[in-house]
Order: sequence, then structure tokens, then C-alpha cells
Amino acid sequence: MKKIAIGCDHGGVELKSEIKNFLIKEGYEVKDFGTNSTDSCDYPDYALPVAEAVAAKEFDFGILICGTGIGIGLAANKVPGIRAALCSDTFSAHATREHNNANILTLGQRVVGPGLALDIVKTFLNTEFEGGRHQTRIDKISEIEKKYNK
Repeated sequence: MKKIAIGCDHGGVELKSEIKNFLIKEGYEVKDFGTNSTDSCDYPDYALPVAEAVAAKEFDFGILICGTGIGIGLAANKVPGIRAALCSDTFSAHATREHNNANILTLGQRVVGPGLALDIVKTFLNTEFEGGRHQTRIDKISEIEKKYNK
């Protein structure tokens, strides 16, 4: 079964709990990197350890949640090897796995409700990377990372 790293800031606590419970029920191995409080905190503090763990291949995928899913994804994408994708619909979740080989899903608790979020998570985790011409594009992204992360 796939190993999932999950984290959020104060704006994603409730949705993270829903997703975490679903993943555990489905048999996924889940590590929660926090936060577990609605007290104001900074999303980079939670994006970084999840992104580092996924980049190190300690986990198959990551899921990050904040109010919109935007800020936490921006922070995660600073880690080389991370392709965090914000998805608010299942089509995007499918496409980002199939075409972009995204390894972190970001969600906005203030944007999607729990029912839709769980459908997005299922789609993301159950879609395989297509490879082929898409791998060439991923390789080009890796070259950009190498150019600017010397």
C-alpha cells in the first residue's frame, strides 16, 4: 500500500482530518506532519517537511492543505524534485498525475468541501503517470531545477 505524508496549516486542519481518516480506513500508511491546531501558523513550516520526505522517497505521495492550497503548494515546490499541484476538481487531479507526474496534491479547505476533496484524493492516488512524451517534459522541469539550484 502507498505511503502518504500529509500536512496543513491552521486553514486546513478540518479537511486534513477528514482526508487522513479516509486514507487510514482505506489502508494507506499515513504520517501526519501537523498542524493539529487552528491557531495561526505559517504554511512553509508544514510544507517543507512533507516535501522533503516525498523528495527523499520516504513517502509515495504528499497531501498539503491550507485555506486555498496555493501558498502551501508554492512552498513545497521550492524543494527540488517536488511537483506539487493544486487541484479543485477530479479532472485536474487525474491530468496532473497522468501528465505531470505530480507527487504532492494541494487542496484549499476554503475552496473544496470534504466530499469533493475525497474524490480528488482518490483520483490523484489512483492515477498512474503515463510517461512517454510527458517524461520529456518532466525532464525539462528537472533541468530548470538544476540550473537554479546550484
